Amino acid sequence: MGDLADGSPELAADIGPKVVVEIVADGDLLLDVTFDTSKETLKAARKAAKPRPGQQTATVLPVPKARSRVGYRVQLAVLKQSSKYFDNLLSDTRFAEAKAITSALHQLSLKDVKPSEADAKDLPVVRIHEDDEATRSAEQEAAFGDLVRILHRKQSTAKPMTMHHLAVLAVLADRFDCTSTVARYLNAVKHKWPATQTRVSTEEGPALSRAAEDMVRQKILVSWLLDQPLKMHAATRELIMYGSRRWLTLDGEEARAAAWWDLPDDLERELQHRRECVLNTLASATRHFLRLYTSRTRQCTRGYDSSASCDSYQLGEMVKFLVSRDLLFLVDFTSSATRGIQDFATVDIGHIIATLKQCPSYQIDKNHTNCGLRTRILPILEYIQSMLSSNVVSIARPAWIKDRATASWYPADDAHDKRAPTVFRFTRAMVTDHRLRYEGAMAADRMAKALFTSDQWDWTPEDGDETPAQELWKWR
Repeated sequence: MGDLADGSPELAADIGPKVVVEIVADGDLLLDVTFDTSKETLKAARKAAKPRPGQQTATVLPVPKARSRVGYRVQLAVLKQSSKYFDNLLSDTRFAEAKAITSALHQLSLKDVKPSEADAKDLPVVRIHEDDEATRSAEQEAAFGDLVRILHRKQSTAKPMTMHHLAVLAVLADRFDCTSTVARYLNAVKHKWPATQTRVSTEEGPALSRAAEDMVRQKILVSWLLDQPLKMHAATRELIMYGSRRWLTLDGEEARAAAWWDLPDDLERELQHRRECVLNTLASATRHFLRLYTSRTRQCTRGYDSSASCDSYQLGEMVKFLVSRDLLFLVDFTSSATRGIQDFATVDIGHIIATLKQCPSYQIDKNHTNCGLRTRILPILEYIQSMLSSNVVSIARPAWIKDRATASWYPADDAHDKRAPTVFRFTRAMVTDHRLRYEGAMAADRMAKALFTSDQWDWTPEDGDETPAQELWKWR
């Protein structure tokens, strides 16, 4: 991302920046910052500035430049106090920057000029270079200005402060190691985070647009860097439930994306894995009943009057329903058959559950009222839905910092091949478990994690089905 400019900081020998922003009037240091913006970012910024169809007048925005240079008059002591990065860089004389500042201040003292009263062109200069590699944003200049204002206990000039601006600010705060100061400012101003807007699709239910997912990811990154555990809890749940374009199998558009499109500290990997765990748990239920109805074991509930025709009828209705809802894909033995299989990386999990609940209750005749998929799968779907409301589905920031190995849904690398596969067995008692009535109950959290992190699932252990361990549905 940003780096110090080539050459040691020294008394300004060139013309210096044309624009000098006085963060404090009595500052004793000049930060000479050069901002470079890539062609891709400039193109996207200019496109966003154009009026949309139906918009009467376009909002007048400053035209972004490929390179800009701005000076910021700041106080050396404040930078060192608020930022560990600047404290190390400007205090340790092993760095050329610290030596140059000491020399420049000494020269001012020989002229009997106080640094706080000197002209900006006479102040010691630290040159910094910022590119848009991490942010892919044309707002670096505004965000950096707000960062140094916040370090000096001043208000941000962004009105209003958008989520994108806050994300760029958080990335800069992380780069200059001053996230704690910015976090305190964010708590003090009580910034209102925008709600996530979803687009409604009749076929796939609620979904995140590209811009909406961008905002959700910005929320996760900001809440992670700036210590906002409640915001992170909500945002990580949204991304797990709605999915991400980045997780599409053949997606490659995010190769040059901003930092929030590849979340740090294993968050990206964990979020994708948790969604896969939930999807595989849901899919195991339908696979389970497809296996039962294609087995030799009679599933008809008419006792001595059970009928193989009833099982065949219910199997046909089951396949017909799942295929019509794109929840089951029939492929033949040709290599091209798999091309039509839908990637569920961006399909709302809630929509999948709601669709499965629509399974019909058709019977082969009036005497087989309790036969079929609907009466057997609805309690399972209700249980999975209640488990999805538990706190353990989201990533808890304190737990992720304190003990990541325990908080993660990934099995330990050294124990994965040695341990016996975990089998989840669904019983009728689970449906009426009173602990599920209380949101956030620790017991519910443990039950949810056990459900979604299992290796195998047996959804009808009480029905007397002979289910050998090797035939249980698994995905790892």
